[in-house]
Amino acid sequence: MSLVDEQQILQGKHVLLAEDNDLNAEIAIMILEAMGLIVERVEDGIQCVAKMEQMPAKSYDLILMDVQMPHMDGYKATKTIRELSDEGKAHIPIVALTANAFEEDRKMAISKGMNDHIAKPIDVKKVEEVIISVLK
Repeated sequence: MSLVDEQQILQGKHVLLAEDNDLNAEIAIMILEAMGLIVERVEDGIQCVAKMEQMPAKSYDLILMDVQMPHMDGYKATKTIRELSDEGKAHIPIVALTANAFEEDRKMAISKGMNDHIAKPIDVKKVEEVIISVLK
């Protein structure tokens, strides 16, 4: 795939970022916006689920979900989103963002209904590859 094709996949796509840590969120938003993505942030799983319930289907193209958040973790939020009655919302791509970087952590994210896994600290190239992969 050419660089132009990759940029077209990313350009203007809407990402819901569920991240409780302000510094991590700030870094992620800078990286994602530099890729041409439009980012909206929520601070925990409860807010993420509420956003998905309130907004029309197709409002977001992707959710980047921190796994360890207060009030409702990323796994529970993913499960709740996957159970939404609106198919367009229930099938949104969800990618785990976690400091847990081992292969078993990736498998756990997939088993919990996530589409992929990105380890922190964020590797810009890896983030881009994963997002392109799930949006294609």
